[in-house]
Amino acid sequence: MAKLVINNECKKSTIAPEIYGHFSEHLGRCIYEGLYVGENSEIPNVNGMRIDVVDALKEMKIPVLRWPGGCFADEYHWMDGIGPKEKRKKMINTHWGGVVEDNSFGTHEFFELCKQLGCKTYVNMNVGSGTVREMSEWVEYITFKGVSPMADLRKENGHEEPWTVDYVGVGNENWGCGGNMRPTHYADEYRRYQTYVRNYAGNTPIRKICCGPNVDDYNWTRKVMETCFDHTPEHLHGLMDGLSLHYYTLPETEGDWNYKGSATKFTEEVFYQTLKRGYFMEELINKHGNIMNEFDPEKKIGLMVDEWGIWTDVEPGTNPGFLYQQSTMRDALVAGMTLNIFNKHSDRVRMANIAQLINVLQSVMLTEGEKMIKTPTYAVFHMYRDHQGGALLSSELLENGTVGSGKNELPKVFESVSENEDGIITITLTNNSLEASEDVEVCFTKDGTAYSVCEASVVTGKMDAHNTFEAPEVVKEEAFTGYSKVDGGVKVTLPACSVVSVRLKK
Repeated sequence: MAKLVINNECKKSTIAPEIYGHFSEHLGRCIYEGLYVGENSEIPNVNGMRIDVVDALKEMKIPVLRWPGGCFADEYHWMDGIGPKEKRKKMINTHWGGVVEDNSFGTHEFFELCKQLGCKTYVNMNVGSGTVREMSEWVEYITFKGVSPMADLRKENGHEEPWTVDYVGVGNENWGCGGNMRPTHYADEYRRYQTYVRNYAGNTPIRKICCGPNVDDYNWTRKVMETCFDHTPEHLHGLMDGLSLHYYTLPETEGDWNYKGSATKFTEEVFYQTLKRGYFMEELINKHGNIMNEFDPEKKIGLMVDEWGIWTDVEPGTNPGFLYQQSTMRDALVAGMTLNIFNKHSDRVRMANIAQLINVLQSVMLTEGEKMIKTPTYAVFHMYRDHQGGALLSSELLENGTVGSGKNELPKVFESVSENEDGIITITLTNNSLEASEDVEVCFTKDGTAYSVCEASVVTGKMDAHNTFEAPEVVKEEAFTGYSKVDGGVKVTLPACSVVSVRLKK
């Protein structure tokens, strides 16, 4: 039996709600058909946004949404997406499928969507093929309240009041699709571009995100930090609020991106290999975080994991450029494990955005015409929403076993624990074993503290279990009863291949 020891007197970092963020790109059917169907669609909508999708995302408590990319961001010119829709410029989406992008979803539509969702906004701006002026004018168009060319243009286009943009990404993957830059060159460009991301008087300060590394490119992190912080901290106050990190879990590839493995057809060996590759996130956060600590020991700069998740081969018969894939219990376990890792590193990880929101990669929802289904990944995000804004509690898992074998061996159970302002403790656990349940005794370091379970839920099933439009509830969040009261705590029995949440109150 594993033992989870919780120090209920040791509150650590706050778990930023933005850790549970999402990513939407002009890619495949994420924006069009997924989020936006247009005002004249027969699919129920409000100002073009699907009602079923918006309601489900609000129920999941989506905290922040990143847009318009991704690789698309560094070929996106925002003025193409404003004004009367019939006059907006059409373009070919060269990155994703070679389809026509008609720009009917642009700045006004994005902020309308976020208004309906009640979430924060993260706009990734164009460095790769854009200009400083273009970025500066976009910020002015979005946020300036007074009299100016861009504010006047926004008003002409029907929106009198400015919006709030909470985060601005200064380029995306500039080591690759965003310009194939070297780290020192990008860092100098970052310094120049971010200068003109103005915080206009009376507005919520914009938090600026610098393009960080691809996976384990520690040289990129070091060179960018060195170049950006070669003056005194006082001189560079406000230069950077976050450094991005991108890491995708590729189930089967051995360096060949043309074969990543099926989303639904895989062996037990590949199951454990996928989880072990997902577990690599822990090492990435530690090593990139250690480099950041040299320049930012007070951890004022967040590590923003703004692209993560499982990336498999597309579903048979679909456009290879649309990246449409299913989501199984394997995805649910990677999601639960990764979110627990983010929680436990919330002193440095301040935001994360799973890729992508709908119909692309590890989505939380899939649509087909007027139909919409929630994936196992949705169930995990819904379950974990209670961590948002909570205080991370110090916790340690003792006598934890392992699963997998050889290079695919990893811990059997992953956990994280938080306490909200009402004193309710949320414990989330994954049992990564396909073969066996696991008993976990939960106890507290402070003697005499009596807690009882006030809510508990589970997501479980076979490793390849998934929802379809014909069978939409094969995997879902359900009430969990596999716990019992013991002296000083609670014993929880985790089913094999499961994600569990147990909430305790005094």
